[in-house]
Amino acid sequence: MYNNTQQYFNSHDGASLFYQAWRNHKQPVKQAIILLHRGHEHSGRMSHLVNELDLPDYDFFALDARGHGKSPGQRGDAPSFSACVQDLQYFVQHIQKKYEISSENIAVIGQSVGAVIAATWVHDYAPKLRALCLASPAFEIKLYVPFAKSGLNLLSQVRGNFFIQSYVKAKMLTHDEERAKSYERDPLIAKAISVRMLLGLSTAAERIVDDAKNIYVPTQVLCSGSDFVVEQPPQRQFYTRLAHPQKEFHVLEGFFHDTLGEKNRELAIAKIRRFIQQCFA
Repeated sequence: MYNNTQQYFNSHDGASLFYQAWRNHKQPVKQAIILLHRGHEHSGRMSHLVNELDLPDYDFFALDARGHGKSPGQRGDAPSFSACVQDLQYFVQHIQKKYEISSENIAVIGQSVGAVIAATWVHDYAPKLRALCLASPAFEIKLYVPFAKSGLNLLSQVRGNFFIQSYVKAKMLTHDEERAKSYERDPLIAKAISVRMLLGLSTAAERIVDDAKNIYVPTQVLCSGSDFVVEQPPQRQFYTRLAHPQKEFHVLEGFFHDTLGEKNRELAIAKIRRFIQQCFA
């Protein structure tokens, strides 16, 4: 059904970023779903959703964030978090121009860090988006060390940008043993993240949660009930402050952080499918 191609587009600073496209040339209306991967990962880790969502009337596009997958840049790093948000703006503009799909006919599904990038983009650029689905948005990462953020701020002022290895093991992400094994074997997984990106993510997330009332897009939040990686309260605060009447918040009990890659992910996927279909109806 789908024709998969791997391509590049030029972003705001001339960087050539990698993306995948799954196109159904028989669909009657031009409409699309954009997939944004979580931190450390890449578009290939989202590709299973193209078939599992069972939405044949949509084209799918998945971006490798810079510093991830097949996109350029030092692994786990970018010039700034805002640069990644601007990358998404240029990616959507590229889709609009090359594939002739308007933003009103686009839904975005983001997971973890990808979800924060998506929410920040919708807040800062105010696109006329049809639907926004956020899975375990990383509005606050569990660092498990007292005063970790203030300590990293001080260290970065002294040392400049440096990298932190992720403490997260695959078994903390999903109950799906095959997916966990594939995570550990995947040569494109970047286990480190730069302090510049970590602090930029935190600053943006606080701003977006505080000002969520100015996001006016149909939004669905899927929260993993047993998440070892991100905190749940900021996700609830974000949802509560959203002004659009078409919004949903679901807690998936027992789910680990990789919400869309969990063993029982069909529960999450069914909610996303229904929400997108309702928004496009």
